[in-house]
Amino acid sequence: MRVLGIDPGLRNLGWGVIDVDGSRLSHVANGICHSGSGELAQRLLRLHEQLSAVVAQFRPDTAAVEKTFVNKDGAATLKLGQARGIAMLVPAQAGLSIGEYAPNAIKKTVVGVGHADKTQVAHMVKMQLPGAVPEGPDAADALAIAICHAHHAQPAAAVGAALRKVGT
Repeated sequence: MRVLGIDPGLRNLGWGVIDVDGSRLSHVANGICHSGSGELAQRLLRLHEQLSAVVAQFRPDTAAVEKTFVNKDGAATLKLGQARGIAMLVPAQAGLSIGEYAPNAIKKTVVGVGHADKTQVAHMVKMQLPGAVPEGPDAADALAIAICHAHHAQPAAAVGAALRKVGT
């Protein structure tokens, strides 16, 4: 199973692709989509184009996106929500199922504690994906989201396969 993890952001949208074979995880690629400056619509379009190219190049089987947390700045939260919409739209256009995970659930899965900082997350990503060199904190977070999805999606897929087998 190939998993695309996406860390939504309007300025920098991180992405990471991993392959999952049983309990074995391997790094495929990672990077950051940059929206640049200008009008919001054009920035969102640039994110859409870049993420669409990632999906076309790496052909993931499933995707996962970090859930948005609401902060005190309503305008910033709204803009992040629009970038998250792009992060959900692109995999959906490719026909992928999409998992959504809260930041604390991702950190707990990857690091073992729900309030880990970015350096701890990046360190554990490198430990779980030997040879991976994240392009930055946003890419490391995206790889962590992919790892989280791999751990949560596999049991669900196994249950689905078992139910299909019993039904035939």
